[in-house]
Amino acid sequence: MSEKLKPSLREEQHPLIRQLANVIESCWQQNLDLSPFSLPKGLGYVEGRLEGDKLTIENHCYQTAQFRKLHLELAKVGKNLDILHCVMFPRIEYALPMFGCDLVGGRGQISLAIADLSPLNAERTLSPSYREALAALPPIEFSQPRPIPEWGDIFSEFCLLVRPTDTQEETQFLERVQDFLQLHCRQALQAQPVSAQQQQENFAAQHYYCTKQQQNDKTRRVLEKAFGEDWAEHYMSSVLFDLPKS
Repeated sequence: MSEKLKPSLREEQHPLIRQLANVIESCWQQNLDLSPFSLPKGLGYVEGRLEGDKLTIENHCYQTAQFRKLHLELAKVGKNLDILHCVMFPRIEYALPMFGCDLVGGRGQISLAIADLSPLNAERTLSPSYREALAALPPIEFSQPRPIPEWGDIFSEFCLLVRPTDTQEETQFLERVQDFLQLHCRQALQAQPVSAQQQQENFAAQHYYCTKQQQNDKTRRVLEKAFGEDWAEHYMSSVLFDLPKS
């Protein structure tokens, strides 16, 4: 994959976003055999305007034997909004959950931080191996937990959704996401292909997950204001939450 000559957008973003972006890519590089994943033409790096401010979107995408797409998106709107969005889409041949993580910051403060290993099956439950490993992680507390959105039945009971209030809580969030990533990579490397019937169930569950995520009105409204409804729909359905091939 060709590297951009310009510095990564993360260097201009909130420190937690920069740190987390580096942690994610480092974990992928150390644990997985990455190869390039091609996004639709013109959507790898995007610039636009939102209410007078410059909007920049930078995407990094890879694939592996176990994951059909590893997606890290960084976005910045002027000096008022910084975003990190990451999803690891498993191939339907493997019974793996969906790692997802988002950070939203503005004016030097992270207002939303979410990370989860979301189950991808009809029962919407994690496998015993994931449940045991996640339950064994040291408990952490945040002073401002946030409610799960109405469409959030896709998330697990281990979903971390908070508003970090200081650098200590930001560090706690960063370290817990790193725990999720390391666990997920280890489990993925040990995973074996499943039956054709299970693959169809995995496909249906991933389809449900992507459809639910596309209902995120906040993301859609920002994209529609900057680029129009058609572009926003195309970006949501082909970059952020594209559906697996059956």
